[in-house]
Amino acid sequence: ATVLAQALVNEGLRLVAAGAAPGEVKKGVEAAVEVLQERLLENAVEVSGDMVSHVAAISSGEDEIGALLAKAFDTVGVNGVITVEESSTTDTELEITEGMEFDKGYLSPYMVTDAERQEAVLEDPYILLTQSKISNVQEFLPLLEKVLQEKKPLFIVAEDVDGEALSTLVVNKLRGTLNAVAV
Repeated sequence: ATVLAQALVNEGLRLVAAGAAPGEVKKGVEAAVEVLQERLLENAVEVSGDMVSHVAAISSGEDEIGALLAKAFDTVGVNGVITVEESSTTDTELEITEGMEFDKGYLSPYMVTDAERQEAVLEDPYILLTQSKISNVQEFLPLLEKVLQEKKPLFIVAEDVDGEALSTLVVNKLRGTLNAVAV
């Protein structure tokens, strides 16, 4: 699918450079995408186990990497996420992370739950997701009260948490009344 998409883009760019109307090229590309999606779904073959290892080994050119990728696919399942990174060592390794992992860290060092590893790990937390900035504790006080009653941790993903809201989370964390992590 990736190779076909790249070919469509290249051909579209070539047509526009040759003087074709960009709007018409766009319509043509969209029509081609629909046809390609149908054909890919019609011809798709579900792979598992040894087939995954074989395909991955052929794609990477290495049996060891093929076996690791097969194990990764087997572990995460159909809807899992696999990230391949170049190593600074000569080792080839598989690291499995359960739950969620964020590139950005916690907003306060007081939110650390594992001081040795400098990690903030929560078990079965309530989760607050917002695109807003949280500065005023009054904005989410009813939620905090509910979380405190349930004695569960709270994980906050927000545009930002600062001011009085962040101070309240930190103070309650230090007192041991609320285990909260904001990112």
